[in-house]
Amino acid sequence: MTEDVAEKYAEFDKWSAEEAVSAMYDGQAEALAALRPALSDIAAAITSAAAALGDTGRLVYVGAGTSGRLAVQDGAELKPTFNWPQSRTVFCIAGGLQALTVSVEGAEDSADDGAAAITDNKVGEGDVVIAVAASGRTPYTLGALREANKRGALTIGIVNNAGTPILGEASHGILAETGGEIVAGSTRMKAGTAQKIILNMISTAIMACMGRVYGGYMVDMVASNNKLVSRAVRMVGEIAGCSPEAARAALDEADGYIKKAVLIGNGLSVAQSEQLLDECGGNLRIALEVKVEPK
Repeated sequence: MTEDVAEKYAEFDKWSAEEAVSAMYDGQAEALAALRPALSDIAAAITSAAAALGDTGRLVYVGAGTSGRLAVQDGAELKPTFNWPQSRTVFCIAGGLQALTVSVEGAEDSADDGAAAITDNKVGEGDVVIAVAASGRTPYTLGALREANKRGALTIGIVNNAGTPILGEASHGILAETGGEIVAGSTRMKAGTAQKIILNMISTAIMACMGRVYGGYMVDMVASNNKLVSRAVRMVGEIAGCSPEAARAALDEADGYIKKAVLIGNGLSVAQSEQLLDECGGNLRIALEVKVEPK
């Protein structure tokens, strides 16, 4: 359906800018609405992925063209937002990473190249492969997905067309049926919007399940600039219930590690904080619930 020419947009090129913008706005709203039927499938994929990843599993993003670029964007943001190790993020993109900025024509047509990317990256048990393709049948992405299944990885397929191979091949198939585009086949529009939202949901919820979020706080964030240092101070102060000055001092003691700083702000020593977090698998919520005598 993403390739269909929608009759209601037959004279799109003749419309005023205001009419065009209004139509595109409606299209984006339709993309959001298309996610409602998929929410339970998204939740199931998240639960399975968080369990599969454990302490060493990797998130492997697979895609071509627009879908590949959206996948890379999601994966690239995991390190600064959640301190997800870069070594645990893999990108298998048709045409290579150069295709992020310059279209590599024909790269998506080789299923063998997709399978080879999975093999070359030694994808296997414990890894979670997120394959994105609006059509649901892109050869590169399908080849990668099938090889990942053979090698024992958990696979998630995100598509915008029903009854397509990727839905059937993935351990968890997610369909956001966004229909025809304003510009037929331009899946950077409605289909791309739906894909971006699904990717955001999956990665954010996985990180929360794995203890990298506390409440609404990104407590594993890397404070790499002045803005983020200020944010870290606020987080520590609000979670630990201490003054900004005490929060900043706790962060200094914790070498910028927010979770450790929160425990220090609650009266624990650096050593106690480190030991407690280690015992709780790095989960701040669990650590805060454990009764430990302050220093």
